[in-house]
Amino acid sequence: MTTSIPLRDKQRASTLAREDLSHPHSTPGPLAVLGLKEAVAIIVGIVIGAGIFKAPSLVAGMAGSTGWMLGAWALGGLISLIGALCYAELATAFPHAGGDYHFLRLAFGRRLSFLFAWARFSVITTGSIALLAFVFGDYMTQVLPLGGYSASIYAAAAVIVLAWINFRGIRSGAATQTWLTLLEVAGLLLIVVAGLWAATNGLEPAAPAAATGAGAAPAGATGPTLAAFGMAMVFVLLTFGGWNEAAYISAELKDERHNMVKALVLSICIITALYIAVNWAYWRGLGIEGMAKSDAIAADLLQAAFGPIGATMISAMVAVAALTSINATMIVGARTNYAVGRDWPLLSRLGHWDEDRGTPVTALVWQTVAALILVAIGAGAGGGFKSMVEFTAPVFWFFFLLSGISLFVLRVREPDVPRPFRVPLYPLLPIVFCLVCAYMLWASLSYVYSQELGGLNAAWIGVGVLAIGALLLLLMGKPPARRG
Repeated sequence: MTTSIPLRDKQRASTLAREDLSHPHSTPGPLAVLGLKEAVAIIVGIVIGAGIFKAPSLVAGMAGSTGWMLGAWALGGLISLIGALCYAELATAFPHAGGDYHFLRLAFGRRLSFLFAWARFSVITTGSIALLAFVFGDYMTQVLPLGGYSASIYAAAAVIVLAWINFRGIRSGAATQTWLTLLEVAGLLLIVVAGLWAATNGLEPAAPAAATGAGAAPAGATGPTLAAFGMAMVFVLLTFGGWNEAAYISAELKDERHNMVKALVLSICIITALYIAVNWAYWRGLGIEGMAKSDAIAADLLQAAFGPIGATMISAMVAVAALTSINATMIVGARTNYAVGRDWPLLSRLGHWDEDRGTPVTALVWQTVAALILVAIGAGAGGGFKSMVEFTAPVFWFFFLLSGISLFVLRVREPDVPRPFRVPLYPLLPIVFCLVCAYMLWASLSYVYSQELGGLNAAWIGVGVLAIGALLLLLMGKPPARRG
């Protein structure tokens, strides 16, 4: 007598069949404990960071008119949605705590996926945590200064406190994330209220000048130049960055077959609506020219609407946004390290999953230590540390592009794996996503090649990160063979 195997069980079996020989026996692993609400809070919290308080002024200057500016933010949401649909297929077909790392491992092998994991651990994730911690410290210092090292003290305290919350377990981290995201969204809605105040009090937006700064285009019937609009989209897409991190919680999401798609689509729609509303508010209060010329666009708007208290408000809003992104980044970042520990015997300690807490505690410890080391480096290097992290953007976009390509590779290599969700209009939408990633890779490379740090071309920073990862690969020897 034979029994049919449910689709979800076949899917889980397909994924588990790809686990490595370093853990041949049953070991604790991720459990489906996160609901749709927590998943949306994590995605929204990662994406909405300090960028929405700075990028709009740059985008306004390059777009040159209100229509093109708002169109750029809407287009950014559409492109992000296309990418989210691609990731929804990968995450539901191959749910795994490793996220992008797991997709790259299946498509391109363990050596290349290890380089990706190393880049995330050394700079992309831990560097982001440290930079966001300094953003929190800088703005909290404006609210309550603590002396000469105020920003560094706040930065270290933020990392330690949020790490402790996540050490307690995934439920603790997810609950904290939900409340922080609600506060963050409330702060953005306060900016919208300020824009409404400008509209109801008869404050008319200033008429745009013929040009609004470097890279700006004349505001006319023809709109901005292609180059100017392209650069505007670079900043828009950077502000939308982070939604792909949803893949790292795919193994812990309840009914991920349906909730992963819902979480990604709903999050992108919420973020896009907030970004367009916030940019409209900036325009109503400052005008397109005022936006382009502003160095602190949110502070200028809130001060116009609420007076001197507006500066304190914006400091608190940015501080909350930084905390929200740090917490979400800690949750997803540690899961990459856990997946690496499952694959490489030499790093097997990272592959320990605390079943009671529902989190990779050892991977969290190492991530926290690395982030605190980078905070210490940042305290000494100042702006040089910020530049060092930013100059690794080409590495991120290179692997992001490979993640998009892995969708095509796995469609060919694993045709029989159940796919609860398939990208609509395949292969058109995945091609569009890969082309956008390729453009962002080119744009980030162009920027890095034009910069220097410590007398060296900034492009060598990304090369150095990957070179160290390649050296570590040599020290660890051959990756373990796959089953079968």
